Amino acid sequence: MNPASSNPNNNGTPAGGSGGAGAGSAGVQGAGSSPTFSPLYQQIKALITQSLQSGEWKPGELIPSEVELAARFKVSQGTVRKAIDELAAENLVLRRQGKGTFVSTHHEARAHFRFLRLVPDEGLPHQPESRILEVKRARASAEVARLLEMKSGDAVVYIRRVLAFDAVPTILEEMWLPGLLFKGLTAERLVEYKGPMYGLFESEFGTRMIRASEKIRAVAADAGAAEYLRVPEGAPLLCAERVSYTYGDKAVELRRGLYLTAQHHYQIDLS
Repeated sequence: MNPASSNPNNNGTPAGGSGGAGAGSAGVQGAGSSPTFSPLYQQIKALITQSLQSGEWKPGELIPSEVELAARFKVSQGTVRKAIDELAAENLVLRRQGKGTFVSTHHEARAHFRFLRLVPDEGLPHQPESRILEVKRARASAEVARLLEMKSGDAVVYIRRVLAFDAVPTILEEMWLPGLLFKGLTAERLVEYKGPMYGLFESEFGTRMIRASEKIRAVAADAGAAEYLRVPEGAPLLCAERVSYTYGDKAVELRRGLYLTAQHHYQIDLS
């Protein structure tokens, strides 16, 4: 693949040559528009991301070396390295010392807690036990459709479950997934699958969660939440609403969780 033919700016300017990590090119948005500038390494990053999105390299697979990618895109190795640095920082690829760079996967042990931010006050984080309460196909409400960038009434898969730590119910979750992407997802499949749910979405439905946006607020337990979490009605809970995105910033999951924080806390690492 040559950046000259796949330039993300579509400006006809080749990304090849001896350009380094700081090189850039200008792309014209249109008549009367100001030109935009995209550093060369960002163009290469976009091309590598396109290959990840198309499935050229599958989750968990080794991608070509920096030398091979530099030859493929006709740029310097330093430009490729900077592009991969950003992809690694975004958890799209994983560098392994002495082995190379691999496509990140939700099946990695380190990935299990990337989207599960509730950790125990004492002891090490560990996977909760999942009890599926309900799985059904439904129609997207106006709010769900807006958050998932769908049309109201489009098909969704609705999931409700309880997560328990050491047999103590701690999280009550609801999820909405686009019906077209998750055809065939059933309660039986979720129950029999022993790995992380995002691993199932990745390996069987070809949908990988890349990033998420969350809103967190304090709420009081209603009657239903109180029953499932075994707390008095009105007990304080943490409510987290998450929209998860795959490649191309496409929303593919809405998740709402009610968290009991008597023995846990919600941890966010900032950098």
